[in-house]
This record gives sequence, C-alpha cells and structure tokens, in this order.
Amino acid sequence: MAEKEPVAGFAVSVVRENGQWQCAALDAVALTSLDAAITALAKKRSTGAVFGLLGVDDEFFVIVRPSPRGPSLLLSDAAAALDYDIAADVLDLLRAEPPDEEDESIWPEGDLDILADLGMPGPELEVIAGEADLYPDEQLQMIAQRCGFGDQFAALLDKI
Repeated sequence: MAEKEPVAGFAVSVVRENGQWQCAALDAVALTSLDAAITALAKKRSTGAVFGLLGVDDEFFVIVRPSPRGPSLLLSDAAAALDYDIAADVLDLLRAEPPDEEDESIWPEGDLDILADLGMPGPELEVIAGEADLYPDEQLQMIAQRCGFGDQFAALLDKI
C-alpha cells in the first residue's frame, strides 16, 4: 500500500482521569487515516473520557470519541470530504453523502452531542463548527475552554 501524503495540522488526545485533564500529541498519521486516529485513541486507557481533536490543514476539524459500540465522530465541514481522505473516511463511517462540489455552504456532519456530557451542548458545538472565519485550532480552543481543558490544550499546541 502506498504511503499517504503527510497532512498539515495537529492531532491531540484528550483524557479525563480522576477529574484531571491531560492532552497529548498523537502521531501525525492520525491526520491521514481515521483508522489510525481511532487505533491511537483506543490505546489510551481511562475510566473517564477519551477523545481526539484533529485540526487538519487549517481547514476543518474532526472530533473522534471511541466507544465499545464504535466511534462517535464529528466533522466540522462536510465539504472537506471532497479534498481530504480523513474527512471522506468520516463520512463513510457515518454513511453520509459528501456535498456537491458546487455547494459553498459549510455544515458539520456527525454527532453534535459528542461532548455534551463534558459541558459542550450540541447547539453550541454546531455554532462553533459553523464559524467560517475561525481556524480549526481557534474553534477547538473554544471547545476545550468550554469543557474545562483549555489551558492544557493551549499549552500542548504551543509545543507542537
């Protein structure tokens, strides 16, 4: 199998263990392959929340939350599936159709309540995902702040 082209951006795992948040960088392959991101997150053992935040090429973000019944996913911009393999993988797993190439609108696809139990209600997440003037790192920083791990997330992004 051919190597996938590297993709710019960042992949971060977020773990909540005993009331403490921990953010860690995931291998860059998590940006090119949804399977790689899910596998990397599945290795993070915790009794609390475990999920991944992927900011891809300053264009869109993906939230991945593994569970025994399969991952919950949120893609911030469904149209990204036209240009990025990982976004197309998300739509495939969600069994969602990519938009027409002529469609200029931005809309999220997936589970808007993916972080509702952590303080980020679906309607607010939808508003953040729809902020076309913000870069993915800015959108994810807003989400991190709302859920309570903003400082840890910002400190990690400064390092990677």
